[in-house]
Amino acid sequence: MKTYLKSLFLKKQGFISQKTSQVGPLVAYGTVGNPVWTPRRYDSLADEGYQKNVIVYRCVNLIARGLGSVPWLLYRGETEITEHPLLDLLKSPSPRQAGCAFMEAVAGYLLLSGNTYIEAVLNPEGRPVELYPLRPDRMKIIPGPGGLPSAYEYSVGGRRKIISCDPVTGHSTILHLKNFHPLNDWYGMSPIEAAAQSIDQHNAVAGHNLALLQNGGRPSGGLILRPAPHSSRLSEDQRHALRQGLRELYSGPKNAGQILILEGDYEWREMGLSPKDLDFIEGKNLSAREIAQSYGVPPMLVGVPGDATFANYKEARFHLWEDTIIPLLEFIVAEFNLWLSPAFEEGLTLTYNIDAIPALAPRREAAWSKVAAANFLTLNEKRQAVGYGPVAGGDVIFPNFSQGKAHEKNS
Repeated sequence: MKTYLKSLFLKKQGFISQKTSQVGPLVAYGTVGNPVWTPRRYDSLADEGYQKNVIVYRCVNLIARGLGSVPWLLYRGETEITEHPLLDLLKSPSPRQAGCAFMEAVAGYLLLSGNTYIEAVLNPEGRPVELYPLRPDRMKIIPGPGGLPSAYEYSVGGRRKIISCDPVTGHSTILHLKNFHPLNDWYGMSPIEAAAQSIDQHNAVAGHNLALLQNGGRPSGGLILRPAPHSSRLSEDQRHALRQGLRELYSGPKNAGQILILEGDYEWREMGLSPKDLDFIEGKNLSAREIAQSYGVPPMLVGVPGDATFANYKEARFHLWEDTIIPLLEFIVAEFNLWLSPAFEEGLTLTYNIDAIPALAPRREAAWSKVAAANFLTLNEKRQAVGYGPVAGGDVIFPNFSQGKAHEKNS
């Protein structure tokens, strides 16, 4: 976001003149000035993974909506700030989007494509006044000679917009968040790519079950014709007409249970295996578990039966936040503190209100119990450990809470 976002800070620290990667030019060799295409088509990932697979849909919504529900906190040094333009911006990033919807879109794009882009709109003073999440499939990175992006190209309906970056730091009005990708220097890896085979299997089983229902819930079979002596075999046209006639008369849910009547020396022989023989249900549950694991979501939360990894739904929600949503939130907050906070003033630190997350209540209760039982801490030290300010007369060590109360009453 121009040089005031981070380059000013780096210049003050004396890092700009030394910031030169020895391998950066090799990364950009052959692609300098030309857009680099994304490794996988975002529309295919979103269509096959999100729009046609209920497990991916549920996993992405659980993580994105949970992340978007966490309130922001802002500190100047160690002092909390309750009113600030940065908090107002995150509360209402744009006229058409609230803060929770904005964060849900940011997380959703990242979970589906492995990349998410945020555009900052600046006022004449160079301060961000609006934020917009951008669709990843419309964005391309233009590498610079030092291994950093020199610009971003955003395309819609054949029209392009080039958004330049700082030539030294690579910072821009575009923030690019990406997952780790072991084989790509410019774009992140989508979790859907890791779960692609499981998603295909899950979709195939669902398609098979739908086709089975549409065909009357019956497996396919074979119609055996015993021709009379000296008669010829059926021609291809006759086979097609016979097959089409049987399909029109006896297939589909409306014709389920109809009695099949054949003339001549015909025999119907069932050839398909039952769903139980093919173990479709367990195979579908197995692929659902693998999809949920790729997103870090306990299978219990996506409705997979028979999963006994967690004792109950409450414990599964706790692990979802502890292992998946909180690390993702930490990643986004760290990037915002490098990209967005310095645009307002130095010394600002964004964070989030972890105490406002109901699923983490067991962790808070355990921490508070541990602090309350610490006989070597003063009352004010205990209050500081759980996020409260000091009180008068609190610099005294009480063996336990009850003794502290008794002391306060006697005094």
